[in-house]
Amino acid sequence: MKSALAARTVSTVQSFCRILPVVALSVVSLSMVKPALADTPLTRTITVTGQGNESIPTTITQVQLGVEAQGDTAAEVQQEVARRSSAVVDLLRSRNVRRLQTTGISLSPVYNYANNEQRIIGYSARNMVSFELDTERAGTLLDDAVKAGATRIDGVSFVAADEAIATARQQALREATEDAQTQAQAVLSALGLTRRDVINIQVNSASTPPPMPYFRAAAMEQAASTPVVGGEQEIQASVTLQIGY
Repeated sequence: MKSALAARTVSTVQSFCRILPVVALSVVSLSMVKPALADTPLTRTITVTGQGNESIPTTITQVQLGVEAQGDTAAEVQQEVARRSSAVVDLLRSRNVRRLQTTGISLSPVYNYANNEQRIIGYSARNMVSFELDTERAGTLLDDAVKAGATRIDGVSFVAADEAIATARQQALREATEDAQTQAQAVLSALGLTRRDVINIQVNSASTPPPMPYFRAAAMEQAASTPVVGGEQEIQASVTLQIGY
């Protein structure tokens, strides 16, 4: 029985000896990897946002005008508005305005309130259109539209041409990118740090805020036509860069 116990002990020791080199090899492998991981520098980053702005002249005028009339009956008022509107639309088409479209048609009763009583005393109708044209032609056309029958000018605004806006947007993005890089370089230089690669880029916006409209009706003795001056439109862009150092 002692011989059998001794044989099992020898077998167990031999098995442990066979496993031991594997464990030792694993420990050595880990000890070799740790210094390599420890020597890898962590990537530090700085995040900056740059702004770009481009101002371009507006060359297109957007107009909303129309005809309004009042009368005793709905049919009478509607016919009058239709007649005047047709004359105005014919004029606009003859001047080759762009994007001409109807923006509103309305017909409603006009009430009189007396002695706590509501009574219809007539009707009011309106027909509105919108269009755009070159700003240099806008003043004369507005005057001619009023002569043709227009009784309302509800809106005049100014925009730049699509091609000019696209070009200005690209330039504003370039300016925003350069501004972000300049900011990052200034900060890193002040701290004695060296700039590395750009890690992430985010284009936040490249917008075209609506321009401030300018519209002034001159007195008849001062000018033959209404002066219309467009002004400028500003294109804005914002870019955020994440830069390593």
